[in-house]
Amino acid sequence: MKHVLFGGDGFVGRHLAQKLVADGEEVVVVDIVKSDLPHYGQARFIACDVTDKAAVAAVPIAPDDMVYNLSAKMLSPIQVRAKRRDFFYPVNYFGTENIIHAMDDAGARTLVHFTTDMIYGHTVTHPMTEEHPVAPLGEYGQSKLDTEVLAATWRDRGMKIALFRPRLIIGPGRLGILEKLFKLIDNNLPVPMIGSGKNPYQFISVFDCAEAARLAWKAGVPNEAYNLGSLNPPPVKKLLGDLIRHAGSKSILVPTPGFAVKRTLDLLDRLNMPLMDPEQYLIADEMCVLDVSKGERQLGWVPQYRDEDMLIAAYNEYRNKLSGKAGPVSHHPQPAE
Repeated sequence: MKHVLFGGDGFVGRHLAQKLVADGEEVVVVDIVKSDLPHYGQARFIACDVTDKAAVAAVPIAPDDMVYNLSAKMLSPIQVRAKRRDFFYPVNYFGTENIIHAMDDAGARTLVHFTTDMIYGHTVTHPMTEEHPVAPLGEYGQSKLDTEVLAATWRDRGMKIALFRPRLIIGPGRLGILEKLFKLIDNNLPVPMIGSGKNPYQFISVFDCAEAARLAWKAGVPNEAYNLGSLNPPPVKKLLGDLIRHAGSKSILVPTPGFAVKRTLDLLDRLNMPLMDPEQYLIADEMCVLDVSKGERQLGWVPQYRDEDMLIAAYNEYRNKLSGKAGPVSHHPQPAE
């Protein structure tokens, strides 16, 4: 058996590949680019764009292989309204469809697939379990939900597909929207919050995501969906306040009326001048906290990293990048106690 990682050179994939190689497993990384990563001394790389059905079909997959789909278009960079569907669907949905068809042709039956917590939309019940109603607020979440519907049809045909729904993934190599926050703090500028900042904000470490995928394989790839998020996320006000103190910044946190800010951001979005994606700001002041206990019960997965430590580690990476220090890939925040 080998492990075939579509999108395996990306954010979660590179850490999963490293884990599997360290375990002595045979690993094939399938992606459009190959980075200069040390585990390629033991892992094979195949260049492939998941939107190219023929290229995906040409990837050598055996019936007993373990397949992972880690390829995705994310919410960064921000897209204007008219371009969102064409931006997300080719990779997120049709790429997934191409991978599953290639698996079916090869007789492979086990898949770990990452979707997103943004399939849930607005908070209806708190905390959010995997049974929370689904109502995506935009094309990104909808593209991911559509892959879950696709997965359900293939489960009915005998595939075993474990689904993961992460909160905002944070870790070495990806700053995304956080870079805007860090620039405000570096310049001692006010940091506006949508709402009072009393609601929590939950991240999930890229390292914890990779471990969840590995444990799903170890558990036999249950036909289940799992939330991925940190434990005990702090209020936004505390999370950002700790970061400002760590940075030695004179920035202050500015609470704002959530409704008014959201309507302003809606207007900018309609004018094709988006500052954030609606899927980000529409839930920014809600109690969006994932219940992750199912992963512990069924997979033995427990998140190891605290939100405060992850955000500070990301800021330190940003500062190192600005100062021209060594790359961030080897950086590993301290796990939670």
